Amino acid sequence: MRILNLYSGIGGNRELWSDSHDVTAVELNEKRASKYKSLFPNDTVIVANAHEYLLDHHKEFDFIWSSPPCQTHSRANYFINNGVAKRPRYPNMELYQEILFLQNFYKGLYCVENVISYYEPLIKPQKIGRHYLWANFKIPKIRLSKNDIGSMTKGWNTACKIHIDERNKCDPNLGKHILDCSQGIYKQHQQKIGVLF
Repeated sequence: MRILNLYSGIGGNRELWSDSHDVTAVELNEKRASKYKSLFPNDTVIVANAHEYLLDHHKEFDFIWSSPPCQTHSRANYFINNGVAKRPRYPNMELYQEILFLQNFYKGLYCVENVISYYEPLIKPQKIGRHYLWANFKIPKIRLSKNDIGSMTKGWNTACKIHIDERNKCDPNLGKHILDCSQGIYKQHQQKIGVLF
């Protein structure tokens, strides 16, 4: 399967995907992209704006995973920004731009992942753990690790040195679960095409 992994960070969502896929990761931060490449040397890693890359390359992939920055949507950010020292920020609407774009112009399978927002979502998502998921296929609920609630996975707090990218990465079990769900649908679709031709 040809997979586009947008806003890939260091690859938390991709950690448990097999190497049998042709994965292209897009990350704007060069240090994160370099770390991703060291962890997943068989993937194609592109340092670019993921939002723009999606517009230009969406037709090249069977499955698209997008995890736009969540800071302006987070419930924690809402409480922090309503404190005395900081002023509130507008939510970054690129999240909804991508959902609408994928819903209307993309023919493959997709999942857009983000945190549970401080506001009622503008487009109804599926929900698993601390994640909102917008996908064009059903994602059955699974139980995630207790550490997912605190946005950390086992082993990340080594010697009290928590790296920000590791704290914020998606639970690898969720990433695998979503890809597994999409693959079942992708395989069914491929079988139907095979029957027609």
